[in-house]
Amino acid sequence: MAKKDYYEVLGVSKTATVDEIKSAFKKLAKKYHPDVSKEPDAEAKFKEVQEAYAVLSDADRRRKYDQFGHDAFKNTSSGGNPQGGYDFSGFDFSDIFDNIFGGSSFGGSFGFGGGPRREENIKGKDVLVNIKLSFMEAVLGCGKNIELSMHDTCKDCHGAGGFGEETCNVCHGSGTITSEQRTIFGSFLTKTTCNNCGGTGKTYKETCSTCRGAGRIKTKKEISVTIPEGVDTGNRLRITGKGEVSKKGIPGDLYLEFEVSDHDFYQRDENDIYMELPITIKEAILGCKKTIKTLHGSIILTVPSGSETGDKHRLKGKGIKDVNQSFYGDMYIVIKVIIPQKLSRNQKQLLDELDNDDLKTKEIEKNERFNEN
Repeated sequence: MAKKDYYEVLGVSKTATVDEIKSAFKKLAKKYHPDVSKEPDAEAKFKEVQEAYAVLSDADRRRKYDQFGHDAFKNTSSGGNPQGGYDFSGFDFSDIFDNIFGGSSFGGSFGFGGGPRREENIKGKDVLVNIKLSFMEAVLGCGKNIELSMHDTCKDCHGAGGFGEETCNVCHGSGTITSEQRTIFGSFLTKTTCNNCGGTGKTYKETCSTCRGAGRIKTKKEISVTIPEGVDTGNRLRITGKGEVSKKGIPGDLYLEFEVSDHDFYQRDENDIYMELPITIKEAILGCKKTIKTLHGSIILTVPSGSETGDKHRLKGKGIKDVNQSFYGDMYIVIKVIIPQKLSRNQKQLLDELDNDDLKTKEIEKNERFNEN
């Protein structure tokens, strides 16, 4: 079968720079790495992109390839591969694979230059819990007891999975198995995770009956958390080390996401708070004093005479504390003049007596003149 064009394999143009070739190879190598990809032909494609990169990343090999194509590497008399093609066994992929996979993050038969998967550095899963809060719990802060069901360290074996620790007799404590891998580039020594000990280098004489060797068990536990002042719907609180425990005993994190209920009288706008204050027509005309219950205690508000619906009174610093900083928002009292829907005969008579030219404002008179003309 004819080989594909190396530029086509990497998806770059023939004028591509070294950096563009390297970037294309990284993406494809990560996509088709047999330890990662689930595609059935991943291994073949992985070898293909390696070969293309080995040629195009080297100035001399690329020059020969551009001039003679694949025929440039069929000369077995000068470093060629007896099976046909160039011998790339001297090509060092370790640096680029370390860069792609973080050194030893991936093991398997294609981990050139890399070691086994370092499971001891893998933490457990993060856990997300939705917490419902009342309006006052959210703005003033509170304490909560939360019941969680998750994997936790086995108390009997303390996460070891067994008793009577011994050195693995297969890998002799290294956690890896070294083997020779023959590829189109030549022979490579590769390291894979030891199946006998799972890469730990340790085995146990007796398996823990509680966790059956897993080192952790599914359990229910209750933790106490403190909700800070000022949280709102959609906010998340991270509690480090309170998530699920991994097989190696390293816990993930717990995230609390809040859902805050509405209040009967307060409306929130970020750190500011609004409250509607209903008053009578008399109170609007003559003015009055009202007791206002704020988040931080009660105050007396003076409503001036001539107040109208929509008038706002600002109470500085009486709002909600910023969840990330130390300042407080403001509270706004919004006046709403209540117009009675039903009046008695005496009330109507009193209003008729009040309805004379002396009570008309300049604004009313101006509007009347406009509509009459």
